[in-house]
Amino acid sequence: MKTIKSIQWLYHNLNSESLSVIDCRFSLKDSSYGEKAYQNSHIPEAVYFDLEQDLSGPVERHGGRHPLPNIQNLITKLEVKGISNKKPVVIYDDADGCFAARCWWLLTYLGHEQVFILDGGFESWRKNGYPVTSRRTVKAKTKFIYSLKEEMLASYEEVKLRSQDQKAILLDSRAQERYLGIVEPMDRVAGHIPNAINYDWSEGLENGQWKSIEQQKQRFSSLDKEKEVIVYCGSGVTATPNVLTLIESGFKQVKLYAGSYSDWVSYPDNPVTTISK
Repeated sequence: MKTIKSIQWLYHNLNSESLSVIDCRFSLKDSSYGEKAYQNSHIPEAVYFDLEQDLSGPVERHGGRHPLPNIQNLITKLEVKGISNKKPVVIYDDADGCFAARCWWLLTYLGHEQVFILDGGFESWRKNGYPVTSRRTVKAKTKFIYSLKEEMLASYEEVKLRSQDQKAILLDSRAQERYLGIVEPMDRVAGHIPNAINYDWSEGLENGQWKSIEQQKQRFSSLDKEKEVIVYCGSGVTATPNVLTLIESGFKQVKLYAGSYSDWVSYPDNPVTTISK
């Protein structure tokens, strides 16, 4: 896939002044994990972005568990860490790409046209013997000129309408057990948004590597490519790998419901659907 770069490619281009690298390792079980992991060992030249501190905004009554960050705040952080919209960016994590994909989505939403994800992430890089460092990367401040791609984002109101009229495909990216309402470890109530279908985001990867574009197209072969697709998960993070693979599979209208299921159930009157297996 064109958005995915190999560790070999990054190694051969790592010292290029025209390339930026972002480390966005994170753990939903330990919010301090990513920063500590970065301090301990990271790919040379990488700067660190934290899911909750940098790639999300403050949690409020509505908006989900990982609402989108304030755009100007994010731009300022990108500029301070040397990330420009003019230079290609390669992003990695160690969680099969879901946090990297969240960062990819944000930068693409801001209008950056050369954003890539490292296949296999940090673990693949390390296991293959490529260099790491504990030295924090300091970059000269730069300029990031953004132009929002508003067509990439679905509002709550839009999702509510499409759930009713079914003029778009609502795609739930969570594990099947959460979609069916069998378990719900995170949110107020179990189930899914009415009329949504389930495509577990992790099925786009195998052994930590992204499946080929042919395999991705096969995953989504039963869906109408001409129809709008609105993708959600629990909080707008693990939906982003599906957004990426749908776009690369040729779907023309793919949107992220950033607040996702955690936003949906923050409105007590919203219906949810459960399915018994």
